[in-house]
Amino acid sequence: MTRKIADADVAPIGLGCMGMSVAYGPTDDAESTRTLHRALDLGVNHLDTSDAYGAGANERLLAPVVQARRADVYLATKFGIRMPPGASHSATPGTRVDSSAEWATEACDASLSRLGIDTIDLYYLHRRDPATPIEETVGAMAALVAAGKVRHLGLSEVSPATLRAAHAIHPIAAVQMEYSLFSRDVEREMLATCRELGVTLVAYSPVGRGLLTGAITSTAQLGDGDFRATAAPRFAPENLDANLALVERVREVAAEIGCTPAQAALAWLLAQGDEVVAIPGTRRVKYLEENTAAADLRLTADQLARLTAAVPPGAVAGERYAEAAMRFIGH
Repeated sequence: MTRKIADADVAPIGLGCMGMSVAYGPTDDAESTRTLHRALDLGVNHLDTSDAYGAGANERLLAPVVQARRADVYLATKFGIRMPPGASHSATPGTRVDSSAEWATEACDASLSRLGIDTIDLYYLHRRDPATPIEETVGAMAALVAAGKVRHLGLSEVSPATLRAAHAIHPIAAVQMEYSLFSRDVEREMLATCRELGVTLVAYSPVGRGLLTGAITSTAQLGDGDFRATAAPRFAPENLDANLALVERVREVAAEIGCTPAQAALAWLLAQGDEVVAIPGTRRVKYLEENTAAADLRLTADQLARLTAAVPPGAVAGERYAEAAMRFIGH
């Protein structure tokens, strides 16, 4: 069973590719490539990347797979986060947001070149500079659609008001927001706005950056180069124990369902509405297969209610991002 992004059919659980190149410790391109091919073999056609993931490295990693299997892929990439020369991650000091019309055009051409394709299926504004009118940005993105370089437009981490203003300029196919049992902000207004406008909500970090897998019990488990050890407040020592107690409650419900905590979290997310799709990230085939299987779970009303109650809104300790990154969202 598939879900819709505009007129495209996508798997309800796609694949976030950021961690294949940056943010979660040592990378392995060969392993990641195997995972990409396995995803497509399983019908996981929705692959999500960005020009900011490893300063283009992630797009280059995906390029051979996408080119070889273009008909199997619904490819999403993003622009708007500009890092200083030599940087590979958006947490680098000097990173800024650029949502100008000029950068939209230049960045799109650069992504197409790295990917080696003619058209991007879903092109997101990754972050918005509030000093640039959204009408200017979306106008330039709409020109990319008219030129055949992009099929559908998306926004990421914007406000409902920005979504409405953008949608009035050109149809917005998807909004990418952090959404999980651990991150429920979209339930205040964004999810209802998406339903009203016919916009798909693409949920990233749907298993809480790994916390909801139940596999992480200490930051000591995180490898060198894993940003969660230093720049993810929910993993900080003063917050982690409280959050692990919430994970344990999810684990208890999952055990009764007969699935992993990650699968329970993903099945809960998909049950929030047909306009929701998830893009859990992994570079390992094992976890890809586990995540994908969650799409076949059908939770009862009681199971859904117990999972919702296990992690009440506002119960998670710590912000989603460090203070500097939080300034980039919600505009």
